[in-house]
Amino acid sequence: MSKENREFDIVVYGATGYTGRLVAEYLVQHYGDRKDAPKWAMAGRNQSKLEDVRDLIGAPKDTPLIVADASDPDSLTDMVQKTKVVLTTVGPYQLYGNELVEACAREGTDYTDLCGEPGWMREMIDKHEDLAKASGARICFSSGFDSIPFDLGVLMLQNEAKAKFGKPAPRVKGRVRAMAGTFSGGTAASLTATMKSIAKNPKLIPILQSSFGLTPGFEGPSQPSGLIPEYDKDLGKWAAPFIMAAINTKNVHRTNFLLGHPYGEDFKYDEMMLTSAGEMGEKAAKAAAEMLKNPFGAKPPKPGEGPTKEERENGFYDVLFIGEMPDGETIHYGVKGKYDPGYGSTSRMITETAIGLLESDADGGIGTPGSFLGEALVKRLEENAELTFAVE
Repeated sequence: MSKENREFDIVVYGATGYTGRLVAEYLVQHYGDRKDAPKWAMAGRNQSKLEDVRDLIGAPKDTPLIVADASDPDSLTDMVQKTKVVLTTVGPYQLYGNELVEACAREGTDYTDLCGEPGWMREMIDKHEDLAKASGARICFSSGFDSIPFDLGVLMLQNEAKAKFGKPAPRVKGRVRAMAGTFSGGTAASLTATMKSIAKNPKLIPILQSSFGLTPGFEGPSQPSGLIPEYDKDLGKWAAPFIMAAINTKNVHRTNFLLGHPYGEDFKYDEMMLTSAGEMGEKAAKAAAEMLKNPFGAKPPKPGEGPTKEERENGFYDVLFIGEMPDGETIHYGVKGKYDPGYGSTSRMITETAIGLLESDADGGIGTPGSFLGEALVKRLEENAELTFAVE
């Protein structure tokens, strides 16, 4: 069946999970009565749980429900053949995503997820990119807080740099100025699964360590590590390691790679989190570095757990990107988002990515939000998801 004649525009796979429910709720609340609303369905392992979530979020009683299970490849194939885009929140993806990615790549179905598991992402690139290119499927990883604000923030800064200076900035610093949010059990489970995968397959270690782990065949210049607290004289604040940098930097470099290196082949990029000036800032930066050794504490959250509604609504993030030109000139670009970054905002970002894929004419393959959608996604996020992108 051609993609144009499929029954659904989007299937939300994992709708009974914590983040999947937020995605379905956003579709109901934000697109329910709109003329441009996609035709969508909820999918998961259990029919009765799907019905419960449908009623809980106030979705219409006739909202289509699809039973599909990662352990049943035939059910996944049936699901992807019915839709133009699969939006999946079923992680850890290295445990539950292999057959789904393969099915989408084979059937020409677009795919978007929240993956922050670069070892698995590289495996999928190596195994299925040629198949996705042949079928026209756009496989779009990391479509939430990791890594959309960073991927698109760098892309927009470089567009501004080229407009102002006639060339891209060879060095960009991503600096998280402020953020309020919490981890969910899914995030903790993904990190645990990654650690186990390294033990089983040590060949993943170089991929995880390299900023170019997702650019097979290309290795750029040595990159700033971002792992040691430092004082930023230009900003007058201390900077600490940022937990999401290990995945975000790889996606930023993959976007540059897939678009033909518009940032340059000598592009350097790192991410850190700002604290404050003086001794207090230094102490906070060093404490943040120490916390990276055990980011979830003694009792990590369980899968299905996450921030409360109040915590999601009170969350936010503010990221500054600084482009440094060879002659010493700089350009500053800010990306800000409302709601808890990992869940309240992420559920909006991945939904807008899925809708953006419906409207995109990008070629098939395994890419990023920046490489597939670019400025079109920036516009969607500003119009619908309460993000702002602006030169400062």
